[in-house]
Amino acid sequence: MNKTLFVTGTGTDVGKTYVSALILKKLVALGESAGYYKAAMSGDKTDDFGNPVAEDAEYAKRISGIEQSVESMCPYVFCKPCSPHLAAKSAGEQIDEETIMSGYGAVLSRYKYVVAEGSGGIVCPLRYDSQKLFLSDVILKMNAPCVIVANSGLGAINAVALTAQYMRSLGIKIKGVIFNNYADDEICRDNAYMCEQITGLKILAKVRRGDTEISENVKEWFQR
Repeated sequence: MNKTLFVTGTGTDVGKTYVSALILKKLVALGESAGYYKAAMSGDKTDDFGNPVAEDAEYAKRISGIEQSVESMCPYVFCKPCSPHLAAKSAGEQIDEETIMSGYGAVLSRYKYVVAEGSGGIVCPLRYDSQKLFLSDVILKMNAPCVIVANSGLGAINAVALTAQYMRSLGIKIKGVIFNNYADDEICRDNAYMCEQITGLKILAKVRRGDTEISENVKEWFQR
């Protein structure tokens, strides 16, 4: 059975794409068939013809070494650096749930393991007009377990605790937390301890700045 792991975060720029790429890289190193998917990207540059470039997808492909086409990785790519619902509105588009799930289904049918990455934090509106669509709706539709990526420094305790509480209130399965930019200092060590104590979640990995590998058995994270 093909499996999905959803990578969300405590906010924007905490390292979701970086961590996603390292997970994919580990799967490739283990000889597994692995693919990447992201419902919507915003804040991207344009190519020579003015078309948005799926930078997160390109990064994940380059770092991990997966052979998947970038075009299949993300159905919605926008240039404006804001929430996807506003980026889509500014581009004169509407994000459609069927389009997202159709693209996801195509990737899931092709690869044994799929790393699905969220946009921003867990409270992310993808569409907010006559129809309401949030990132959490997509996660629940995928029926996928999640990991929370968090910056391991100051503010981690509050950010992880609130993110976990919100996800649990919606019935989203959380496998654990991945600390990014980890340093073996008093603050990071205490943040890891306190996050585990407060949330009951395990710190699955501690990724240091510049790491090129994840040593943990990432396949276990895909188990529901």
